[in-house]
Amino acid sequence: ETHAQNTLLRLVLCSMGKFLKAGRVVLVLNGRYAGKKAVIVKNHDDGDSRRQYGHALVAGIARYPLKVTRRMGTKRLAKRSRIKPFVKVYNYNHLMPTRSDC
Repeated sequence: ETHAQNTLLRLVLCSMGKFLKAGRVVLVLNGRYAGKKAVIVKNHDDGDSRRQYGHALVAGIARYPLKVTRRMGTKRLAKRSRIKPFVKVYNYNHLMPTRSDC
């Protein structure tokens, strides 16, 4: 490879930056909550002693609220409006970022 190609490659890699950071909305791809939306609470790009790979703590919605109509009673409305959250640590390979800043 030439010097120009190396310089260009370095420029491209530096401008990419980290896109999985706290506050980013992601889709969970694998496991029990596959297909659910979540938000990254804390990310570990280089891993740690227990998990030696890039991973993130995410908080998301396991069960979304159901559709409600005007005819429903207050009890039924309250039950259908309930949200079930989840908090879990995921490998970066099992998360897909959405709403990118680029």
